[in-house]
Amino acid sequence: MDMLINLLALAFIGFIVWWFWLAKSGDVQMVRDSIDVIVDGGIYSPAIIEVGRGQSIILNFIRRDVSPCAGQVIFAELGISAELPLTESKKIELTLDNEGEFGFTCQMGMYRGKLIVK
Repeated sequence: MDMLINLLALAFIGFIVWWFWLAKSGDVQMVRDSIDVIVDGGIYSPAIIEVGRGQSIILNFIRRDVSPCAGQVIFAELGISAELPLTESKKIELTLDNEGEFGFTCQMGMYRGKLIVK
């Protein structure tokens, strides 16, 4: 019985690692002017956003997840963070002059997304 419990616990830990750190983020979404980013079910949708260098964009984060972890989005490399009110849109305006990949996460790093500037 102890062996079964240990195997189930290991499987659960493996699932958590896969879900939060190894699962594919989905398709790349191109942005021209603005885009809605839905925060729900442990993910950002879309999670990968591509923009042109020097292009001004608006990211509208819409939080549907009641989890406290979903309450904030952080662009650590850009020095930007914002509180995300439940069921309301939070506008983040950006103009990025440097090419590269800029991650965005919740405060615990479990929700993950990427902003690709080309």
